[in-house]
Amino acid sequence: MHKQAREAFNSSFTEKGYEEFVESLSSAFPGQLDFRVAETPVFVPKELTGKILRASDEIIGTLLSPDFRAKTHRAVPSSQNVPGENAHTSFLAIDYAICRNAAGELIPQLIELQGFPSIFGYQAFLSETFREFFDVDADFGYLFGTNSLDEYESKLKALILGDEQPENVILLEIFPEKQKTRIDFAVTEQMLGIKAICYTKLIREGRHLFYERDGRKIQVRRIYNRLIFDDLLNYPDLQTSYHFTDDVDVQWVGHPNWFFRISKFAMPFLNGEFVPETRFLSDYQGNFPSDLQNYVLKPLFSFAGTGVQLHLTNADLGAITDPENYILQRKVAYEPVIQAPDGLVKCEIRMMYGWPDDAEKPELLISLSRLSRGEMIGVRYNKDFTWVGGSASFFEH
Repeated sequence: MHKQAREAFNSSFTEKGYEEFVESLSSAFPGQLDFRVAETPVFVPKELTGKILRASDEIIGTLLSPDFRAKTHRAVPSSQNVPGENAHTSFLAIDYAICRNAAGELIPQLIELQGFPSIFGYQAFLSETFREFFDVDADFGYLFGTNSLDEYESKLKALILGDEQPENVILLEIFPEKQKTRIDFAVTEQMLGIKAICYTKLIREGRHLFYERDGRKIQVRRIYNRLIFDDLLNYPDLQTSYHFTDDVDVQWVGHPNWFFRISKFAMPFLNGEFVPETRFLSDYQGNFPSDLQNYVLKPLFSFAGTGVQLHLTNADLGAITDPENYILQRKVAYEPVIQAPDGLVKCEIRMMYGWPDDAEKPELLISLSRLSRGEMIGVRYNKDFTWVGGSASFFEH
């Protein structure tokens, strides 16, 4: 997007250099990299950065409103309501499509937001590795609020570990060794000293949780939650000592209830220049927009793009028996803005925030970007392309 930075990067790019770059990522954490890494980072010009930050501040303003928790009470399924919810989320991720307005200016358009942690460890590792293997101008940086990787790691430690020892803090997932994002678990363990522990390995004794390591039973005092509890529905026969709705004596970093509150469910409560029109399907009471070709239907309680419908009819919408559990969102037109050797590529940027319990509002720490040529962003829609996949963002100072 930044013309000079893009031209400089592309002129120095070689396939051999890219292969060495990916090999470096893989060899640092053998067997852990399980998704495509794009050939290039995204270079974000100052003007666009300002718009992204302004959009995020407006969204955060809504999340801080005193009635937000009341408005999102229905978002938490009664069967998945976890005790011990804190006053606000510990993490926030805001996803923007990069688009172009009528005046020809690049603008962000909100796609989704999540009260859930993203790949904080891996993104720092990826960004540092891009700098090692490619010529990234010193006028561009990937960190916010910190000036070095060490400072960034210190902030993550304070947020995720709190006052606990690393062995008493776990990263919680279901079968972490099978997850696509497992390289982030490995980087996080290297950075913070915490292990990824499978939900099935937790041992409940009264209100205490434990896990076993090297023949020792270790108490879990704090959970860095990376488990989307809907994923447990894929394993209906699990036999576990602990069930996530049990009332246990642990602190959650990323309390599961906020995953539901700050999600697609929150989007109808947002508005602004960078927020596409979004309403609960039930709000239309059957009087759907006449230009349905300009809308996308999203189920509230499904994730990673599943269930999204891009091509709609009145009959489709009228047949839905629980319209309160869907949103209808005006489509945004991703502008192909990344110049690849063989054409232009679309881009999405996720701004990633941490929010300590005692802080007034979330703090921006880092970002990620995803490049796409397919109809939707995401690995499954871009399998046969190059210059697509997960990447880093470097912002002009």
